[in-house]
Amino acid sequence: MRYGVSADGRVLVDVDGVVADVGALGLEADPSWFAAPSLNRFMAAGPDAWASVAEQVRGADLARGAVSGDVVPVLPIEVADYVDFYASIHHATNVGRLFRPENPLMPNWRHLPVAYHGRAGTIVVSGTDVRRPSGQLGEGVFGPSARLDFELEVGFVVGVPSVLGTPVPVDEAADHVFGVVLLNDWSARDIQAWEYQPLGPFLGKSFATSVSAWVTPLSEIPRVPSPAQSPEPLPYLRAGRDWGLDIPLEAVRNGEVVTQVNFAEMYWTLPQLVAHCTVNGASLRTGDVLASGTVSGPAPGQQGCLLEQGGPFLADGDEVVLRSPRLADVRGRIL
Repeated sequence: MRYGVSADGRVLVDVDGVVADVGALGLEADPSWFAAPSLNRFMAAGPDAWASVAEQVRGADLARGAVSGDVVPVLPIEVADYVDFYASIHHATNVGRLFRPENPLMPNWRHLPVAYHGRAGTIVVSGTDVRRPSGQLGEGVFGPSARLDFELEVGFVVGVPSVLGTPVPVDEAADHVFGVVLLNDWSARDIQAWEYQPLGPFLGKSFATSVSAWVTPLSEIPRVPSPAQSPEPLPYLRAGRDWGLDIPLEAVRNGEVVTQVNFAEMYWTLPQLVAHCTVNGASLRTGDVLASGTVSGPAPGQQGCLLEQGGPFLADGDEVVLRSPRLADVRGRIL
């Protein structure tokens, strides 16, 4: 089951390939949830509402609200904030080796989920073309990026907001997260390399971030045990060890599979990302997107970006498709 939004503002549900207008199914639910031109009102309604609607949809006659013809979905959420984590130990180690071969992981990496705050306004729906960015490439050098990359990621969409000044405990994270999308954090590595010290990514990543047009409810994703963590995290991060998520992933470049990996490899779990994001009192808002960071594994062929693979970087006209049997595709072509 997946939820999306049509170009004319209807909330849609896709059940095994059958697409229906949720508002036309006659559900016992607040009609305003499905009248707005995004999923935000429904997402803000909370876990009981999500579960009730899902149960009713599964028992409904989808033909009653069936949408005929090709559906052209739009960005399904009104994005509030966007945070991108760095939660894969394999990705962090592979990238770290490029710059610090003797000690690839920074001292803080095993103690907290590292992240940066991105640009919510440049999140675009799958299928949107991505124009090659220009910027500073070095001292006195300006021009189009020559090291354009994709990043295979998973994005978590917040439904229920939290109160400013009140951290979200790790064991309550699932009450706030509505669903999951595939996410491509396009990256201009040469712009990033020149700008990122001392404050981290900025223009090298803020020109476009692509997400799926359909949001899969978090409840639809099977849980598996997550990898062991050493040293033991601080108390506010200690729960949620059963929160590995079984999401097979692959990246395809111009029709050729270049990465295959499972999200279950991720070191930091979703509840830990939520708890860390709010531990200082920062609030969650409906429509926040919390991205996992590049998903990579320990074996060859499991590197989730071209930087780890040693290139070649993206050329004009290249199309990248990220896909999973559990989530809707996300695709983009370089202009």
